[in-house]
Amino acid sequence: MKTSTATTSAEQRPEDENLGIGANMAYGLQHVLTMYGGIVAVPLILGQAAGLAPADIGLLIAASLFAGGLATLLQTIGIPFFGCQLPLVQGVSFAGVATMGAILSNGGGMPAVLGSVMAASLIGLLITPIFSRVIRFFPPLVTGVVITTIGLTLMPVAARWVMGGNSHSPDFGSMANIGLAAITFVIVLVLSKLGSAAISRLSILLAMVIGTLIAVALGMADFSKVAEGPLLAMPSPFHFGMPTFQIAAIISMCIVIMVTLVETSADILAVGEIIDTKVDSKRLGNGLRADMLSSMIAPVFGSFTQSAFAQNVGLVAVTGVKSRFVVATGGVFLVVLGLLPVMGRVIAAVPTSVLGGAGIVLFGTVAASGIRTLSKVDYRNNMNLIIVAASLGFGMIPIAAPNFYDHFPTWFGTIFHSGISSAAIMAILLNLAFNHFTTGNSDQQSVFVAASERTLRVQDIAALHDGDYFQDGKLYDIDGKEIPLTNDSSHASGQSKRPLEVAGASEH
Repeated sequence: MKTSTATTSAEQRPEDENLGIGANMAYGLQHVLTMYGGIVAVPLILGQAAGLAPADIGLLIAASLFAGGLATLLQTIGIPFFGCQLPLVQGVSFAGVATMGAILSNGGGMPAVLGSVMAASLIGLLITPIFSRVIRFFPPLVTGVVITTIGLTLMPVAARWVMGGNSHSPDFGSMANIGLAAITFVIVLVLSKLGSAAISRLSILLAMVIGTLIAVALGMADFSKVAEGPLLAMPSPFHFGMPTFQIAAIISMCIVIMVTLVETSADILAVGEIIDTKVDSKRLGNGLRADMLSSMIAPVFGSFTQSAFAQNVGLVAVTGVKSRFVVATGGVFLVVLGLLPVMGRVIAAVPTSVLGGAGIVLFGTVAASGIRTLSKVDYRNNMNLIIVAASLGFGMIPIAAPNFYDHFPTWFGTIFHSGISSAAIMAILLNLAFNHFTTGNSDQQSVFVAASERTLRVQDIAALHDGDYFQDGKLYDIDGKEIPLTNDSSHASGQSKRPLEVAGASEH
């Protein structure tokens, strides 16, 4: 395959299409708006937990934007051995919030948090070759489960945004907030239906702009604080002190890194599936190494573990814009926002309810993409239906009951508190148990399979001749000559070469 060029061609990877500066800026800004609330949430939470002053919390936010932009550029543009060159937006991972909060509460302070992130990320970097070789264990059966779970996991986030974002606010869940989100939601749908192709692709961004203008007219948006604070601020290296390296903190953060590697692998494979491009073990390894290198460097500026943002995977799905240069432009925006806090304050003034209205469409699209992937799986006479059911159910536990793992060992809760990692781990293990280690599997492996209707297509039966027989998985004619099997439906039954089409080949 060819790598990136400025023009499209039949042989070009879809992610290598360059749409031009104008389109890159517009769609890149849309990516930034989509993930902005998520990327600032972690430094806000940890800054408050550490008891930092508002000015220092602002520096944490700026550092996270700056580090996320650099990580996004590394992931999308790539350098040798680093970067999967896919449209993935990088930012501070939510996976480590609980663990980092525990390190803070145990008296380690911000230096211990940053030190544990750096050390654990180095360990993660060293073990990426192992993770990059598991690509064959992520067939559509597994990736479909993970993509669906990503969308379902993000729906509570959208719901909180719709209600106002801040549960301690007196107007949280008010009809005004929900109504503003509903207006934004309707605008997204109307623009998607009635607009041109360009408008349809920009429907999320345009809906956010229109929703914000409506909020201003209704007095629900406050831009008064945009002018407060510095216009330009460079993240200061080691502003919170030199990192300290505590063994217990590093071990607990290593668990977070394992979860991050699983989730990043799932996101890389998911976006590859969505944009219909090849993701092999080498590309997966490059993406994981970029993740770990970014996570090692981020603490220098005062940020934390970096990973792909699932909500932006949804944006790729809903807009159909597959270009990695669009996301790279978003990375440039993030770097600029990290240097220009005033621009960050403008985006921060966008009402959370507006983000929620758009988020329902975005996150729902992720789940729908997963369902589309699962539709490619063969469920006939195998355990695939049970694998999907058990994996989705297991992944929904932390979503339905966020406190479910509170009394489990900390390491166990850290791994499985994420519905994404829960579903991914279960799907991988069950796929291995039933589709790779097939010893002991019966012909009718579950009540669901037994209850399904067994059908054969007429054209398949018509292609058989008297005396044909199956032996050891191969088809032979009356003279013992093997008849080739093909998945190509263009072969007509009864031709002289007699290729027999195999309908619905199993996707394990």
